[in-house]
Amino acid sequence: MTENMDALNGFFHRFHRAKLNPSQVLVTGFAAVIIIGAILLSLPAASANGKSIRFIDAIFTATSATCVTGLVVLDTATSFSLFGQIVIITLIQIGGLGFMALATAIALFLGRKITLRGRILLQESLNQFSIAGLVRLTRYLLLTTFIVEGVGAIILSLRFSSIMPTSKAIYYGIFHSISAFCNAGFDLFGSITGPFSSLTYWESDPTVVLVIGSLIIIGGLGFPVIVELVGHRRGNRLSLHARLVLTVTLWLLAIGTAATFGLEFSNPDTLGKMSPAGKVLGAVFQGITPRTAGFNTLDISKMRSSTLFIFVILMFIGASPSSTGGGIKTTTMGVIIAAILSTIRGSDDVEINDRQISQSLVFRAITIASLALALVTGVTLVLSATEEASFLQVLFEAASAFGTVGLTTGITPNLTDFGRVLIMITMFSGRLGPLTVMLALAQRQKPLANVHLPEEKVLIG
Repeated sequence: MTENMDALNGFFHRFHRAKLNPSQVLVTGFAAVIIIGAILLSLPAASANGKSIRFIDAIFTATSATCVTGLVVLDTATSFSLFGQIVIITLIQIGGLGFMALATAIALFLGRKITLRGRILLQESLNQFSIAGLVRLTRYLLLTTFIVEGVGAIILSLRFSSIMPTSKAIYYGIFHSISAFCNAGFDLFGSITGPFSSLTYWESDPTVVLVIGSLIIIGGLGFPVIVELVGHRRGNRLSLHARLVLTVTLWLLAIGTAATFGLEFSNPDTLGKMSPAGKVLGAVFQGITPRTAGFNTLDISKMRSSTLFIFVILMFIGASPSSTGGGIKTTTMGVIIAAILSTIRGSDDVEINDRQISQSLVFRAITIASLALALVTGVTLVLSATEEASFLQVLFEAASAFGTVGLTTGITPNLTDFGRVLIMITMFSGRLGPLTVMLALAQRQKPLANVHLPEEKVLIG
């Protein structure tokens, strides 16, 4: 235990001496976790056949797991041993919680105080406005995670026990509960229903579909919102952040469900072959998963182009801040929409629910969305030149990687090595956020205090 405490102290001390800013610490920390995971997955013991897999495949899998994406070049169940699968689910849990939250949890468990430097790093990791209450939020974060994952694991284990031995059902229940709550999309059904089959075997099973779907939604709300909802008392008003997250989330879920149901209703390869109840269940689940979880009960490769394009938009928006998902985030989209409506109304103030949004937050939202759009567009253009796939397929793949979703039209295993590296970079940027990555790479200049340049107008539009 003493060695663990010394190692943890050394972790913070080294970052402090290196004088890395919080963004650089997050980028470096996630990269370190990915590299360690890749080394473990490249060991012969991690492979199902006892032979080492290519390192490019190992690091791709480690990146996808740590960034809770779910895009895979090797089927998890048939390509990896039990050891390899445990490494993958551990990376998913670390990636879902965030390595800074996990480091803080270890420090609390060992009875160590969290330094100011540690609190600042945790603030950046959890995307909070201040360092006040961060340790308490971390405790709630861990407690909520293990309770929700535990309940999900119990229900799924009971259901899976109908087709497999009890011990295996428990393992499958735990694995898929963690994968769903962390919005990762990794599954182990390749050994039962064929490689890369995801949850297609359970397409009409309400227990599996609704439990997995609920875990995805809860994980995608963001820990601050979950804590606020749990502690909410009738008569008290939810914060603007929580209300905006819930509003945008409900709208996106409704749009995804309605679009899937309407566009795929008569498609004989997806909803068309199912019963009326099955159609509704399939539409609901596929309306949930594009938000950031790569599970699917319908064959994505056989969906209509219009459906796939709507999924691209949903994947680009993604989940909510401080959640287990990626994308530009629901609140970013909400603020941008509010800014557009304010401009149309001729107002200089951006307002949401009778509250004014500061210009700095509006600029931040526009910056995040612009950087994300540039990244997805650039990756799509390059992949369209290097990969043997249609433009919509590579656009879907790029959006899925950025949103850390994990849905694919089936081109992931066939990506070139260059394409795999590009998708890895996209997943990494999507999990940490394009602005965080840019701040980690850029040298920020401090503006001169109280100095404003002369104002001049330019023509717009």
